[in-house]
Parts: sequence; structure tokens; C-alpha cells
Amino acid sequence: MGAEQVSFGAVLRELRLAASLTMEGLAEASGVSVRGIGDLERGRRAAPQRRTVAALADGLGLRDADRERLLEVARSGRSAGYSPVGVRTFPRGTDDFVGREQELARLTKLAERAASRSLTEVTSGPGSGRSQPVAVAVSGPPGTGKTTLVLHAARELADRFPDGQLVLDLRGMDDVPPGPAELMVGVLKALQVADRELAKAGPQGHAGLYRRLLADRRVLLVLDNARDEAQVRPLLPGAGAGMVVVTSRRMLTGLESVHRIPLGELSPDEAGTFLTTLVGPERAEADPAALAEVARRCGHLPLALRVAGNWLATRTGWSLRRLADRLALDERRLDALAAGDIRVSAAFDLSYRQLTPTAARLFRRLSLVPGPDAGAPPAAQLTGQHLFDAEDTLEELVEAGLLGTDRDRYRLHDLLCLFARNRLEAEESADAIHRTRTDLHRWLLETAVVAGRWFEPGHGAPPATWRGTVDLSSSDKALLWLKAESANWLAAYRAAAAAGEHATVVEVAEALHWFSDQWIFWGYWPEVFATAARAARALDDPLLEATQTNYHAWAQIVCEGRPRDGVDRATEALAAARRAGDAAQQAWAHNYRAWGRRKAGDQRAGLDDVRKAAELFEVAGDLHGSLQAKQGQALALVEQGRSEEALTAFQEVDAFLKDAGERVEPHVAVITRLELHSNIGVTYAQLERWDEAVAHLRIAVDLYNENGNTAMESRRLYTLGTVLLDAGRTAEAHEVFRRTAAMGPGADPRVLTDARDRVARL
Repeated sequence: MGAEQVSFGAVLRELRLAASLTMEGLAEASGVSVRGIGDLERGRRAAPQRRTVAALADGLGLRDADRERLLEVARSGRSAGYSPVGVRTFPRGTDDFVGREQELARLTKLAERAASRSLTEVTSGPGSGRSQPVAVAVSGPPGTGKTTLVLHAARELADRFPDGQLVLDLRGMDDVPPGPAELMVGVLKALQVADRELAKAGPQGHAGLYRRLLADRRVLLVLDNARDEAQVRPLLPGAGAGMVVVTSRRMLTGLESVHRIPLGELSPDEAGTFLTTLVGPERAEADPAALAEVARRCGHLPLALRVAGNWLATRTGWSLRRLADRLALDERRLDALAAGDIRVSAAFDLSYRQLTPTAARLFRRLSLVPGPDAGAPPAAQLTGQHLFDAEDTLEELVEAGLLGTDRDRYRLHDLLCLFARNRLEAEESADAIHRTRTDLHRWLLETAVVAGRWFEPGHGAPPATWRGTVDLSSSDKALLWLKAESANWLAAYRAAAAAGEHATVVEVAEALHWFSDQWIFWGYWPEVFATAARAARALDDPLLEATQTNYHAWAQIVCEGRPRDGVDRATEALAAARRAGDAAQQAWAHNYRAWGRRKAGDQRAGLDDVRKAAELFEVAGDLHGSLQAKQGQALALVEQGRSEEALTAFQEVDAFLKDAGERVEPHVAVITRLELHSNIGVTYAQLERWDEAVAHLRIAVDLYNENGNTAMESRRLYTLGTVLLDAGRTAEAHEVFRRTAAMGPGADPRVLTDARDRVARL
């Protein structure tokens, strides 16, 4: 009888009985499971792959002739019935896949892990500690290209899974998606399980048949567009050497033993490359700036980029610039991102309709957050929820793939923000929107004032009557909040200025004046204090105008490095202070003008100004100002090269500080001591007393580090490196410049650039 006329199962049974082996005996000898052997002999399973046949032949102890016979009938059985190629059910893919190298590398690594295990290793019977198939969840917001990525990877990885590659659309966005039972039947039919076998097992037996089949085969199963864990969990096989990849807008955090790959937007370079493949290199190269702008207006989101690219590809008369200008209009952008039956907003709407009413309300109102992200307290303010309830609602939006998160910050993608704004305007009244936005801005500014006053002499901790939703129980927490929410409270500040709320503007700037020393290179202090100075003029209050203009002068000199502009502002402040008849603000104006003039190289005029400042501070009884003026006089001597006199002057500052004792605000005392060490170090360097110079500068650097003032630490580190270099201590200088160059946000950007240049040259 020819091999083509006999089933593999019949031959296997014949050889097993001839060897006087039970199924259990053959399973033990071959490593193939009892269940697997039984399914093969009964014809419930197609002929296995060569390595499984070889394991069975070894277990049976077959000689060459019988071994060849078993292999031949297996080959015949596979060609006549089951074929791995026949089980490949990939839908049509794309030829313009771009980027995602890290995600593809991770999927490849996981596939290799699955393929490295033998079937006998993972199907060796109950109680044997069988390995689970590799399961991966790819999640991300709508439009991030999850399906495209997974299908591209599946095609690349197909040869690792010779028993089949299947893709099931779970239709998770449907109102009534298919259940696990229906989906299992789809897999069983794709794997060529006969209808009679399905009928024999019955609905209650399909799950067991599904698990057995996947346990015995190397199959790549893609479960695309999953709704939730309940739909997916029953479809994850418990054993086998296969791999399951699930895509979902939701994070599916309830699934266990799953590798997770979150997906976001493309990088700017990837987005530009993707658009180029769609519109052609000639059009892309004709206007690279417009190409980058279109990509940015699309939020680097793959779906939006594809729509924009397809739109241009079908309108050859349109330039990239024309589309970029069309997308620049926020209120029209989502309408413009439509091509044929594909609309970006429709993809968002599918997820939005599945939200609970509370989550939908918060999602809409998050579009009122002026900055790129926010913490939970502003979200609670938007909805009036308790803070913990707001956090739960935010996490619901994260789980739904509609909100990004990084630690305790939450961010709406640009296009999702536009969609949320559209839903807000469609579903809530104009009065409600205005009231919600106004309340948010008021809360942001009130909290900024309370947080800022931690650093202001005579204030510190919030008053006992304050009942805020932000923990401001320490200056460190206040500083962190002010930095984290800076984009939001700054936008609220600008809105208050535009609305003519002059008193509020001045109050906020005044409350943040001392805090500005802690965050010198934020970048917006000149704007904050210039705005406050205009508000003070609008209030017709020359004292407030002088005060805020002095702050503006400080910001231009210290934060922006524009000493001549700072001199101009200080001169304006001096005039306002004279109109107000206020000696203290006149003194501060002279002090800042002296500072600016010294920085601009006009040492003599600077010394005159600082002397006038000292006289006026004494008249006004301003202890802190007197301390500043004495420090300024000493610095003027340093800058004139009068080093010995400067050292004496610094010693007088130190003595003044000690005599004043607790009358000096602790914050001011700390800063003064830090600067004393720095300036004494520089003075000793002028005298080439290198050891003393280095010692004082190292103390200053360490104290600034402990104080958390990164801006001044970076400056003093660079000064230390320069002094070490001048002293001929090159190796130490190189290490200091390297440390400076490695400093992160908050450091003086000019210092970072110079330090990196020094490292390169050394």
C-alpha cells in the first residue's frame, strides 16, 4: 500500500503497536505529549513537521526503512491536507512602512525567544512546568499605526512560525464586538479543523480544542483591534511554542504575563521620511520647511500623515506650502485631515464614544489646559472632582489610549486636543466653557502666588486658612509645582494681563520675585516683570512701577545677559521711584544700574551708582539692600583689578552679615555667603593664590549644589574650571568642565556651550 494512500495517524499507530508501546510510553520516549500522539492517530491533527516526526521515530526506535516510511507519509499528509502557507491570513499590507526600529527589534527578539523552544519542551504533558507562548500587547492612541506595525513585523517573522500565521480582527470599536467563542471558531477553521470535528466537540469543547491545537503548533496569532481584557484573555493559549500579538487602543493592564510595547507618534525625522514616500522626493525636496510643517501640524501621527500624504498625492497641483497653510488653522485642521472615507476625527470619535460620561467630560475640558501637559490638581479643578477621583478619571483616559502620561503629568496629543475642543464646543455652552476656563486660570494664579511666597521674606508656608489641592507644605514642593505647571500659570498670567486684571498681574509677579532666583534660566522672567511694570503703570502707581521695572532690569542683566538694556530699565525705575519719593526703590535702581554698567565694562560709572545705592539703602533702612550694595562695591574693586582692596571689602561684607544675624532673611543670608565664597575665590585667582582660590570656589559649588540652584552652580563650576586651567592643573580642569557640560535643565545654557567647547579642546 503506497504512502499516499495511508494516513499518518494509521502508520503511527501501526508502528507504535509493533513496538509494544502505549501512548504514554511513546510520549515518555519521544517527548511528544500523549494528547498530541492521540490527536495524530485519530486524524484530529494534520501530519506534524519533520522535527516532531523525528522525535516520534527516535521514541519508536525505528530502523532506516520504517523511519523513512514515517517521514514519507508525513510529507504526503502535509501536502494533501494541511499546509502552513494555506493558513497565512494576512490582509493587504503597506509598502511605505517607516521607522519603529526599536519596536520591531523587540518583536523580533520575542519571536526568536518563542522559536528557540522545541514543541516537545512546551507540550510534555500536564504538571511538567510547560512554558507559555510569548504574548505581546501593542497599545497606543488611535492613529499611531499599531496594526501597520504588527502586520509588517508578522511578515518579517513568518518563517519562525511554520505552522501558520493568522490575523483576527477583534473589531473592538464595534458597538457589539465578537465574543471569544466566535473568535475561537474562526481560528479553528483557519487552522483547517473540519466542521465534523467542531460539531463533535460542541460549543463547550471548542475552547479545549483551541488550546490543544495552538499548544501543538508553531503559530503566530495576531489579535488586532482588541476591545478589552475580557475579549482577549480567553484567546491567549496556556501552552505552546507560538506567539500571540495583541493590538489595542487600550493598555490592557489587566492581562498578566504579557510583554508590553506602547506606541506613540513618529519622530520628526521619521514623519518627514514617511511623508516623502507618499508625495515623492521631488515635491518634498522642493520645500523641506513646508514638509516639516505639515508633519508637525499632523502631530507626527501616522494616520494623519497618511491622510495628508494621500491627499497631496491625488492633488498634484497642490504644493506642500499650500497644505501647510491649510493645516495651520486650528479650527479647520481636523476637517482638512480627511481623504476619501478616512477621517482622522472619525478614528478619535470611536474611542471617545466608549468613555464613561465623567471621563468624556474631563477629556473635553482638558482642551482648556493652556500648556502642553498638566498634573492631577488642574484636572480636578476642571471638573470639580475630588483629587483622587480626578486621578482615577485621568487613568481611565490613559487606559483608553486618549491621554499620554509621564510620571504624574498628563498630555493630550495635539490632534486629540483639537478633537476634544471640538467636542467641548459642541456639547457644552459658551458660558460654561468661559466659566471653566476662568476658574482654572484663577486657581492657577492663586496657587502660584501661594507657592511663590515660600521664597519671599516674611511669608514662607501657606497660611492656615489656605485650602488648596496642591501639597505646598515645603519650599521644595512649592518649587516643583511652580516649575511643573509653569506653562499653565504663565498662560493664565498672560490672559489676566490681556483682560486688564492689572492688580492680579502685579500681585503674581511680586509673589514670584524671590522664587526667580531659584530658576534664573527659565526664559520668561523678562516677560513676567515687563508685563507687571506695564500693569503698574496702568494702575498709575509709580512705586509699583519702580519695583517691577527694577525686577525687569534684573531679569535682563542676569537672565538674558543684556546689561545695556538692564541699565535702561534701571534708569526708568529710578525715574518712577523718584516720582514716588521712595528711597528704597531708588537705591535698588542705582544698584541694578551699577550691576549693568559693570557688566557692560563701564566700571567707573558702576562704582558711582553702587555708592549712591549704599547711601540710599542706609537712608531707607533696607538691611538686605545694604548687604547687596556692600557686595557690589567689593565686586567693582575686583573688576578694576584692585584685588587686595576687594578682599578687605569682602571681609567687611562677611562681618556685616554676622553682625546683622537673624535680621537677615535666611534665603538672602545663604545666597550672600555663597557669593562671598565665589567672589573671594575669583579675587584670590587674580592674586594667583591658586590653592585658596580653588578652595573657596569648591565650597561655593558644593553649597549651590546643596541649595538646588543649578543655574548658579553651573556658573561657579565653569569659573572653577577656568581657575584650575590658569593654575596649570589641566586634568582637574578637564574633569570640572566635563561635569559642567553634563549638567541638565536649569544650567546656564551659555555656560554649557562653553564647557563643551573646553572639553573638546582639552
